[in-house]
Amino acid sequence: MKLILDKWQEEILSHEGNIALRSGRQVGKSTCISIKAAEYALKNPKKVVLIISSVERQAYFLFEKTLGYLIDNYKTEIRQGKDRPTKSQLRLRNGSKILSLPTGIDGHGIRGLTIDLLIADEAAFIPYMVWQAVTPMLATTKGNLILLSTPFGKGTKDEPNYFYERYNDPAFRTWHISSEDCPRVDKAFLAREEQRMTNMQYAQEYLGEFVDELMQFFPTHLIERAMIYDHRNPKTKDRFLGVDVARMGGDETAFASVEQHMGVMYMFSLDVYTQTYITDTIRMIKYLDEKFKYRRIYIDTGGLGVGVYDSLREDEQTKRKVREINNAKRLTDYETSKAIPKITFEERKAPLMKEAIYSNLLKLLETDRIKLLQSPELLLSLKSIQYEYTEDGRIRIFGNYSHIAEALVRAAWGIKDKSLNIWVA
Repeated sequence: MKLILDKWQEEILSHEGNIALRSGRQVGKSTCISIKAAEYALKNPKKVVLIISSVERQAYFLFEKTLGYLIDNYKTEIRQGKDRPTKSQLRLRNGSKILSLPTGIDGHGIRGLTIDLLIADEAAFIPYMVWQAVTPMLATTKGNLILLSTPFGKGTKDEPNYFYERYNDPAFRTWHISSEDCPRVDKAFLAREEQRMTNMQYAQEYLGEFVDELMQFFPTHLIERAMIYDHRNPKTKDRFLGVDVARMGGDETAFASVEQHMGVMYMFSLDVYTQTYITDTIRMIKYLDEKFKYRRIYIDTGGLGVGVYDSLREDEQTKRKVREINNAKRLTDYETSKAIPKITFEERKAPLMKEAIYSNLLKLLETDRIKLLQSPELLLSLKSIQYEYTEDGRIRIFGNYSHIAEALVRAAWGIKDKSLNIWVA
């Protein structure tokens, strides 16, 4: 069946030169750029196309779409045998090849390549320092750069956003496509999303707007300063596990492990699994607990996590360790009657647990009291967390890649758990 393209997709496919494409979600940008990558490699012998993104999952997604297009339309042009496609590389009979790599935190793993076309998926989320490593790859070939992304703010003087800079660079041809402009996006769905989100959040995610008022909750320099090691073996018995259970429509469950020593939290394990059943999550928690002997296991009970929590509460191994942290409850709901004999009106206005656990991690980062693993996925997740103030003056915290951050903020809450007599400001 012949693929029917929108006018803007046809324009991008025919354009030769640097491209910056900003859009809302589900408009077809990945489909368009995967075709462009494949057609460029087919029509230009002995060329190298590199597809990058900040994390492996995103980079490989665009690569798989490119491979799928070639299989459907030019299968005989793909080399086989010892040169058959792998998870991150495909070769064509004309000598061209297409590579796919995650950038990591600083781009160190992809330095040294010489390429003719660089494609960056979700470019707004790639750390700024990465571009110092990847753009020189185009120097000798005078190759082109294609950036596609949903926006993520305009950046600041201290923390610039490369995608925003290039979108306003006259050397780039730009396109802006809103989800509302796409005939394939269900308008009833968009209406529900607009009702669910704030105006600014909807403007960024679906209208594809650069929104100044949405601010990054965890500053990048604080995250990077805390990421000090590749691996750590736990050394104390004060160990905590934070779990974010995949929601309906989500596909990743995250497990973050930290330990406390002398008032400092040290991260020593991060596990992320896709498309897990509730029973798989329970088994994984019990496995990790047998391995690390946690003092506390924290789970969000606001969604599918309630099933995990209820099961662990009935299990002899975990029932004395598991604790719920429901984002939608207020901090006072978790404080004992001994500590607060009577809840006052002002205390009913106390922060939601989500605000409390995120603010706790931010304070730990600001005061150098948490040390993190050097993980590109963790960096992206923490960077993706944004906030804004609502009309009633409350803070709203959200992120589109938040599952790892959700697990970590729960694990880090162990330093403030009153049941351990370590409730310190």
